[in-house]
Amino acid sequence: MNRPLSRRGFSMVEMVACVAILGIISFMAIPSLTRMRGESERNLAIARAEGLNMAMSTYIQVLGRSQAASNWGASASSTSEDSRRYLLVQPYLAYSEATLSAYIPQGYSLSPPQFITAMTKAVLRDTLTSTQIFY
Repeated sequence: MNRPLSRRGFSMVEMVACVAILGIISFMAIPSLTRMRGESERNLAIARAEGLNMAMSTYIQVLGRSQAASNWGASASSTSEDSRRYLLVQPYLAYSEATLSAYIPQGYSLSPPQFITAMTKAVLRDTLTSTQIFY
């Protein structure tokens, strides 16, 4: 009695087809993954800017308008006034970093308003395109 040999593996054609299908799927997925990463960085920058705005509001409530305005104006004499103003509101930020540049994701810049009592939002910019992000 001769038994037919049983197949125990994949043929070369089946392996090549499988690799080709995986290649097509990854070719279609990679651009979407990079786009999602960019969008998440932008959303993080917007969330951090909103957090800074809330911290400025809390700063005014804790110190009072006149004292907050006085401290805010006194920090303008420095060359790095954005960093000094960030240090004023840092205790009122959740998940605050040591510096403003560490707080904002790379590729974005954030400038606190000139006058804190005006209650205007901080200016968020995309440094790559130099455009302001309205949030």
